[in-house]
Amino acid sequence: MICALGAAVCFGTATVLQAMAARAVGRGEGGDAALLLRALGQWRYVAGLALDGLGFLFQIAALRSLPIYAVAAALASSLAVTAVVAARLLRVRPTRNEWAAVAVVCAGLAMLGVASGTEGGRAGSTELRYAMPATAVAVLLLGPAGGRLRGWRRDLVLGLCAGFGFGVVEVSVRLIDSLAPGPLLTDPATYGLVLGGGAAFLLLTTALERGSVTVATAGMVVGETVGPAAIGVVWLGDRTREGLAWLAVVGFVVAVAGALALARFGEAPVAEG
Repeated sequence: MICALGAAVCFGTATVLQAMAARAVGRGEGGDAALLLRALGQWRYVAGLALDGLGFLFQIAALRSLPIYAVAAALASSLAVTAVVAARLLRVRPTRNEWAAVAVVCAGLAMLGVASGTEGGRAGSTELRYAMPATAVAVLLLGPAGGRLRGWRRDLVLGLCAGFGFGVVEVSVRLIDSLAPGPLLTDPATYGLVLGGGAAFLLLTTALERGSVTVATAGMVVGETVGPAAIGVVWLGDRTREGLAWLAVVGFVVAVAGALALARFGEAPVAEG
């Protein structure tokens, strides 16, 4: 669980830095890819990417030893980290209810820590492996289409698609059996991981810049937790400790609900100076 929490700290801090960079460069012209290129010229975005890289290493380690549902809930808790970092470094002051939500997230993670068993022992089927890159391609196609919607529907679709992309990464990490070059390059899950991660970062950058970040982030939390957790339990054999399934369910729901209550911290406002 320590690796999963380490990933949450890295991702939560990176969100603050990347949101500041995305707003600093503005929408401009050239679409989502151009926005990403402009953001890469900001040191805050680059620093955020470095933290994302470190967080990804923690995530891989966590997914190799914990059920997906526990890791997914811990990653969603990165919003609690973002709230704390924003309160420290930026002119953002969480309300009492939001501080209470931070405490709720911590309580949910504590319950998951007690109830979680080891990762499931089932190998992913061939169909599931091919489903990962197929889902990532679908995310790449649906994201821009959703971006043409208006109002909260656009924000929700962008957030959900980013969450689905991150979910593909979570499941793909579990499916990859070998890091040897030969098996790695022939495993469909490898391409799901790359495509899913790229699509998620692109759509998340767009979501941070436009519309309601609260709605987009809420969609992202749902997309990256519920589906991967279900796949882990149904297809990969993730289980809880004997007799503690109920506690794992409660902990998962509590942690995700607390994260949703903190959805506005998916974006931190740009600090003066």
